[in-house]
Amino acid sequence: MERKWWKEAVGYQIYPRSFKDTNNDGIGDLRGIIEKLDYIEQLGVNLVWICPFYKSPMDDNGYDVSDFYDVDPLFGSMDDAKELISKAHEKGIHIILDLVMNQTSDEHQWFVESRKSKDNQYRDYYIWQDGKVDTEGNRIPPNNWASFFEGSCWNFDELTGQYYMKIFSNKMPDLNWENTAMRKEMAKMAQWWLDLGVDGFRVDAIAHLAKDTTFADSDMEVENGRYAPDWKKFSNRERLFDYLAEFHEDVLSNYDCVTVGEVGGGADVEDAVKYAGYDVKGFNMVFNFDHCWHNGAFGDEGKTEGKLHVDVVGLRNTIDRWIQGYNGRAWIPQYWLNHDHPRVLSQYGDIAYHRESGSMLATVLLALPGTPFIYNGEEIGMTNVDYHSVSQFKDVWVRNYVSDARKRLSEDQILRHLCRTSRDNARTPMQWNAEAYAGFSEVAPHLDVVGNYSWINVEVQQNQKDSILNHYRRLIHLRRHSEYKDILVYGNFELIFIESADVFAFTRTLGSKKVAVVANFRSQRIELDMSDCKELIINNETSFDVNYLLPYQAVVYQL
Repeated sequence: MERKWWKEAVGYQIYPRSFKDTNNDGIGDLRGIIEKLDYIEQLGVNLVWICPFYKSPMDDNGYDVSDFYDVDPLFGSMDDAKELISKAHEKGIHIILDLVMNQTSDEHQWFVESRKSKDNQYRDYYIWQDGKVDTEGNRIPPNNWASFFEGSCWNFDELTGQYYMKIFSNKMPDLNWENTAMRKEMAKMAQWWLDLGVDGFRVDAIAHLAKDTTFADSDMEVENGRYAPDWKKFSNRERLFDYLAEFHEDVLSNYDCVTVGEVGGGADVEDAVKYAGYDVKGFNMVFNFDHCWHNGAFGDEGKTEGKLHVDVVGLRNTIDRWIQGYNGRAWIPQYWLNHDHPRVLSQYGDIAYHRESGSMLATVLLALPGTPFIYNGEEIGMTNVDYHSVSQFKDVWVRNYVSDARKRLSEDQILRHLCRTSRDNARTPMQWNAEAYAGFSEVAPHLDVVGNYSWINVEVQQNQKDSILNHYRRLIHLRRHSEYKDILVYGNFELIFIESADVFAFTRTLGSKKVAVVANFRSQRIELDMSDCKELIINNETSFDVNYLLPYQAVVYQL
C-alpha cells in the first residue's frame, strides 16, 4: 500500500463559467471561486480541478485556447489566478488545471501563422492534407472520418487550398504531435504553470493525440453521405504512448504533481493501464466513460421518459470490471459526471426522491476505491435542464446535432433528447440560493438557470441536517478523517447481493477490517438480509432495518 496524497484526496470539479459571477456580466469568474473557497473547504474536499480559463474565443467554452499563458478577461486576470492558487493552498486545497493538449483555437498565433502558407515554420504544428475529388468532380475531404461534433473531421481552408484536421469544432484545429518543436512548446507551457504553483493537471482528450497517419478511409459501414465514427483512427493509438513518455520525462518527473488523463474513444481497461499503470511513465490515473450510459438515454433518440430505466446490473458490472482490471496495476479515479455529461440525479436518481436518491448516489461514489471527484452542484443534487425550446441550449455540439437531427426527428423529440443528454445539463449556473438567478449573478446568466433553484440550492441545504449537501460532508469526513479512511481508500472491492437487479452493493476489506456498502437504486422497498451488520457506520435515512432497504436508501456498515 503506497500512500500518496492524491490517492487519499477527495476532488471537486469546477466549471468556472457557471460557478459564481462576481462582476455581474452573467459569466462566472476566478474571483467567484476565490469567494467560495470557504464553502469548498467546509465541504471537506482538498483537490480542486478547474476547467479551462485560458484566453479563448469561447467556441467550445474554453477548450479552444488562443493563449495558454494568459487568463481570458471573461474570467479575470493572471493576478486572480495567482491569488486563487495561493489562497487555496493556505486552506490545504490543491489546484489542478485542465490541460488542453489535442487542439488549440484557430485564433492561436500558431494556427494564424500555420494557415498563411504551406512552407512556414508553424505549418506542421497542425495536420494539413490535400482533399480528394468525387466521381462528380466535387472537392471532398481527405477521408471519410467523422468528427465528434458531427460531420467531417476536416475543414477546408481557402488560402492554401488544403484541409486541416479538427476532431471537434471547425475552430479547434488538432495539433500535430509528430512535430517535435510543437511538443517542446507544450512541455514548456505545462512547466510554466507548475512553476506558478498549480499542483497538476486533468489532461483533456488525451486519447486523441496520435492519428492514423496513413489517413486512409475507414471501412466502417455508414449511410450514404454520412461520415464514419471510427474513433480508433485517432484514439488510443500506440504512437501516443511515446508522446506521453516524453512528456513525463520532460515535465512530470520533475514535480510532485498529480495528473488525471481523460481517455475516451472506446478505450478499454487494457488501454487505460497503458496510460496510468504503476510501471508506466504516463499519468497517475485516467478517467473513463463506460459507467455513464446505463439508463438508456443515449440510445434511441425517440425514447419517451417512461422507457428510460437504470440498468443497475450493467452499471455495477461496468464499475466492477474497471476496478478489478486496475487491481494492483493502476490507480482509479471515480466520478458520476463531469461538464460533458447529464446531471447524475437525473441520470441515475429520481427527482421525486430528491434527497434520498442524491444522498444514495453520494454514498456509493465516496465508498468506491480510488480518488473520487464531485462535480460542482452534484453535492446539492442539481438536475438536468427544464428548457422549453431548443434555442435555450448554447453548447456548440447542440448546434451541430440539431441541424442533422431535424432531418429525422420532430422538434419535441429533439428537445426531449437534449434535455436528458446535452452537455448544457451540467453547465447551468450553480444554485447558491433562492434569489434571482439562483444567487449566481445579479444579471441574466450565460445559460438559463434550472427552474427548481428555489428549493434545490446551497443555502436551503446548509440548514437541513439530512440534506444531500450535509450527507456529502459526512461522507467526505468519513473518507478523509475517520478510522475507516484506509479501508475506504485502499481496501479491496467485491460485489455482493448480485442476485438483486435493484441493488448496488459491495464490500471493502483491508486486513481484518471489512465493511459493506449497500444501496437501493429503486423507488420501492427492497427485501435484503443484512443481518451480518455488526455496526451501522452511515445511513442516509433516519432508520435502518437489517431485513430491507427503503426507497433509495444507502448504508455503510461494519461486518
